[in-house]
Amino acid sequence: MQLDMKKLEPLLGTMVNELGAAANAALVLIGDKLGLYKRLAEFGPISVGGLAEVTGTQQRYVQEWLAAQAASGFVHYDAATDRYSMSPEQAAVLADEDSSVNMAGGFHSLAAIFAGEPRLSEAFKSGTGVGWGDHCNCLFCGTERFFRPGYKAHLIGEWLPALDGVVDKLDRGAVVADVGCGHGASTVIMAEAFPRSSFIGVDFHGPSIDQARTKSRSLGNIAFMVAKAQDFSDDGFDLVTVFDALHDMGDPVGAAANIRRRLKPDGTLMLIEPMAGNSLAENLNPVGRIYYAFSTSICVPASLNQEVGMALGAQAGEARLRNVLQEAGFSRIRRAAETPFNMIIEARS
Repeated sequence: MQLDMKKLEPLLGTMVNELGAAANAALVLIGDKLGLYKRLAEFGPISVGGLAEVTGTQQRYVQEWLAAQAASGFVHYDAATDRYSMSPEQAAVLADEDSSVNMAGGFHSLAAIFAGEPRLSEAFKSGTGVGWGDHCNCLFCGTERFFRPGYKAHLIGEWLPALDGVVDKLDRGAVVADVGCGHGASTVIMAEAFPRSSFIGVDFHGPSIDQARTKSRSLGNIAFMVAKAQDFSDDGFDLVTVFDALHDMGDPVGAAANIRRRLKPDGTLMLIEPMAGNSLAENLNPVGRIYYAFSTSICVPASLNQEVGMALGAQAGEARLRNVLQEAGFSRIRRAAETPFNMIIEARS
């Protein structure tokens, strides 16, 4: 077999970058867990020994970790002073928990993907699903931390105002259900912003609801329940939200139909889903690449593990989501807002 070097060399270069990124993923996780990024952003420029001292870690490990981070472009190394620091941009992405562009949470989810690889490999052969609750706990924490910065940046100031009349209702006092709420990050953000409204978070994963209750103890206008999206039974909602969860459900049509039944006649469904075009060709980009990878490992197996097992996937696209909503009985559907990572769909009966 004759290889074309003009094609081979760029591919090998890509694979070198991929291998380096994969190898460093665990180090990003360690840096986040041990506070290495936070202390570097706080105290930098700092020496290897200085960073080890303020983080309570061992200098030789920190030396090699810093070298890997500098080679990755995640931290800055000054050869003249032999010290390390982080630019404001590097700190925003890796060190600042409140930053709208913090990406550290995604690396916690990666740990769950690698831990679950043997089970996923078997599912590839058998066609069975892998349940959300079958993954290690780092998936649930990582999912919350990955999505929370975007919710904090856009939900109150952009997404809710893009819906017809919803903010006025929330200001006056609305009843809201957040379906598929996980650890409740989105529910808490809304409850804090609209104290006159009442919020209930709904999720089928009991341990996540336990975490949500713990994190929301200081709020009097919020509650949580363990229930499936297609059969929770409370009524009279002005607004129901579903954040990055419908595509994970085995029966998204059944879930959407139940939501429609639970809404008031003039109520609104706000559906937040990963940004995607309607064809594979439209999604062959860096954002689509991330979502397809997580969808293969997490979203599709989770759906296949449930009844119906529709397996929409994280890149379902607006057209397919519209079909789901229409089949569930919604007739007025529009894309209300978008970001590079999400599209926000408003649906009414």
